Amino acid sequence: MLHNKQRDPAEWIAKAMGQFESSGIRKVFDLARKLKDPVNLSIGQPDFPVPEIIRHAAVKAIDSGHNSYTVTQGLPELREGILAKVRENLPPTACEDRSILITSGTTGALVLTLTCVLDPGDEVIGFDPWFVMYPNLTGLSGAKFIAVDTAPTFVPDPNRVRSLITPKTKVMILNTPANPTGAMWPLEVTQALAEMCLEKGILLISDEIYSMFSYDGPFISPAQFNPQTLVIDGFSKSHAMTGWRVGYAHGPSRLVEEMIKLQQFTFVCAPSMAQHGALAALNVDMSTEVASYKERRDFIRRELAHDYDIGQPGGAFYLYVRAPHGRNGTDFVAEAINRNLLIIPGKVFSHHDTHFRISYAATMKTIERGVEILKAMAKA
Repeated sequence: MLHNKQRDPAEWIAKAMGQFESSGIRKVFDLARKLKDPVNLSIGQPDFPVPEIIRHAAVKAIDSGHNSYTVTQGLPELREGILAKVRENLPPTACEDRSILITSGTTGALVLTLTCVLDPGDEVIGFDPWFVMYPNLTGLSGAKFIAVDTAPTFVPDPNRVRSLITPKTKVMILNTPANPTGAMWPLEVTQALAEMCLEKGILLISDEIYSMFSYDGPFISPAQFNPQTLVIDGFSKSHAMTGWRVGYAHGPSRLVEEMIKLQQFTFVCAPSMAQHGALAALNVDMSTEVASYKERRDFIRRELAHDYDIGQPGGAFYLYVRAPHGRNGTDFVAEAINRNLLIIPGKVFSHHDTHFRISYAATMKTIERGVEILKAMAKA
């Protein structure tokens, strides 16, 4: 006679999942659904619509029967279109051994890259504050995330970075313009880190999803200085296609080959009709939207400069603001939520609990309401 043994489902969960906690950003999103007419400056996605030509291209693809899998590496014409733009911006030496893969969002590209290169015990150098996925995906592979503190400027010191390199260092992740700080690193810092990785044989991953939102000067990829850089980018932020899940990675052919192989056994391919939309996106001018975001950044900095330490955010669509009067960021955000303002505590992105993140990917009306609440809080 069989005897059933009912187990606690928690016993089935892999130990590696213990490092994950539901994202603090997701918790604020959940709050947004419960509050009545919140002033939402938390969401890191564009508030402008997907351009019409892109939407029509995707609909046409569906109506034309392009609803099946594509080849794993992505539509050939989309890959060629992206590589053509890459060749326009990188020196020939950086393109000699450069292949491309279309992925299920930039997140998909990051998952594929780190899974393909990291072994247990490896070390990944990143920067505090960080994008929330970097340390978690590193730990999932059994590797260790080494965070370089960049406060108060949010620009790393290359000498400090060099001192943290060990024989176990395998990867360095750069993200500039950065989430959550909006920091745009000086060219000499990017170059120094890129050349350092080349010298030490470290894989440099450059997360360039915010490259279009560079307000105070042109964006320069570290791949300019290190031809072995693995670049991750996509259409989510630049064309408001966050739900379409189309990203891409380009870099050394041998690494991309492994990523393609892994995608076959995981994501299979990026969504077919979304890839057709991305192909149309390659020829859409987004300069008006970028100029609008620069105006919003300038407005918030100007209005809050008297009461808050904001720094010099040169890109993306975030401000990383120190909580006033020596308060910690978590308590400040809790008070803001009590006032119907949704922002993100800096502790989500950092070892420090001193700041909060504002997203100005919102209407001017929403931004103006948020600014008035923040002014009142600074005087409270």
